[in-house]
Amino acid sequence: MADFKQLKVWQKAHQVTLEIYQVTSRFPQTELYGLTSQMRRCAVSMGSNIAEGRGRDGDPDFGRFIQIAAGSAAELEYQLLVAKDLGYLPESEFTKLNTNLAEVGRMLISLRGSVRSASAAS
Repeated sequence: MADFKQLKVWQKAHQVTLEIYQVTSRFPQTELYGLTSQMRRCAVSMGSNIAEGRGRDGDPDFGRFIQIAAGSAAELEYQLLVAKDLGYLPESEFTKLNTNLAEVGRMLISLRGSVRSASAAS
């Protein structure tokens, strides 16, 4: 089984996940089952789908899981905006997280393209 932990995109997604857990721990208790839970699930979903896809058999499966991870990144991007607009997330933290998340998104899109190219070549 391929080691997903060696993928730079997984490493970056994991770092974003840890950061999301840290910032959401300061959200209001009333958001525990709302925005806090949703943001954490999306963040964990990115790394989880990279890991699961890497463990699957072949590039088409891996590509599909990379696509799911990219969808979770897009969903988390919106949730960060909501958290900022509600005043739960200071502008500086929002900017840092959003920048890191955008990098993960670009990396996922690039990886998806590489996986598709490899699939088409075989």
